[in-house]
Amino acid sequence: MFVSGSAVAQQTWSPKTAAAYLDERSGWWMAWPKAARDHQTFCVSCHTLAPYALGRPSLRAALSETAPSANERKMLQNIVSRVRLWKEVEPFYPDQTTGLPKTSESRGTEAVLNALILVWNEVPSGALSPDARLALGNLWALQLKSGEMSGSWAWLQFHNAPWEGDSQFYGTALAAIAVGSAAADYKSEPKVQAGINLMRSWLLKNMDSQTPADRVVLLWASAKLPGLLTDAQQTSIVREALAKQKEDGGFSLSTLVGSWKRRDNTPLEAGSDGYATGLVAYALKQVASPGSEPALKRALTWLARNQNQTDGRWSATSLNKQRELSSDAGLFMSDAATAYAVMALENSR
Repeated sequence: MFVSGSAVAQQTWSPKTAAAYLDERSGWWMAWPKAARDHQTFCVSCHTLAPYALGRPSLRAALSETAPSANERKMLQNIVSRVRLWKEVEPFYPDQTTGLPKTSESRGTEAVLNALILVWNEVPSGALSPDARLALGNLWALQLKSGEMSGSWAWLQFHNAPWEGDSQFYGTALAAIAVGSAAADYKSEPKVQAGINLMRSWLLKNMDSQTPADRVVLLWASAKLPGLLTDAQQTSIVREALAKQKEDGGFSLSTLVGSWKRRDNTPLEAGSDGYATGLVAYALKQVASPGSEPALKRALTWLARNQNQTDGRWSATSLNKQRELSSDAGLFMSDAATAYAVMALENSR
């Protein structure tokens, strides 16, 4: 078992202000006119709402909450509406307005995120609601079944790799987390097993050519879907990640994205950030990797000491261009960073 690090965490960071930041940012996104879609729904963003859906529930125990927050309920209702109206709602980015092949990319991306969020919300109950099962059905219907991409899903490409989409591998790893988080009896169904096997083959075939950041997400997925990786493969990813830990205990996304460069040619931030540290720490906590406990404890200590005491967030910066960090777009990476930071800290109590 890992050393929890919870004693120092409880003393130096605030779940209340973290929740307030996440709730404020999710509320802003859901009300933002540019996020609005047809049938009075809104887009579920990779940078703000998807991490919010994964991270906000982890704060309930610390805040003595017995149910999802108001913004969580609104987001879940939005997703359920789009899942039920799947054949009627327009894709997030239709071909007619954004060009080919945005419809198929939008459908694949949304199917993964819808299934992930609905299944994740039901993990505590161990059940699988009709809506979550419907979302998983939409997911499997869009799994690619032929060619080099067989086993994966189409994923939105906006030239923002390796973050905010653009990584088909990242999206397929999220699909593995969604399916792996579902109830055991669902995963044992023959058709589901066939889809899992196809997905596993594609992920294994492509994992060596991915960025370290994407392999960390695969590591997380392997904890949810036993047999996805061997012990040796898990250990290899853990060692690769730990080799990039900084002296202060944190991790920098700049060291986890290969040779990626910003489009404005400004240098990536080299210091430790909340996104990389939260993601790596959370993934490490999910797998019982021998010898990684001290590194995990150092990462958790960094997280506990680096929350913004004013607004509750953990900071991270854009990989695509230098942005004003206090602007709404400049906060996108901090939205994801804060979600992963609280996931890492709360799951280590």
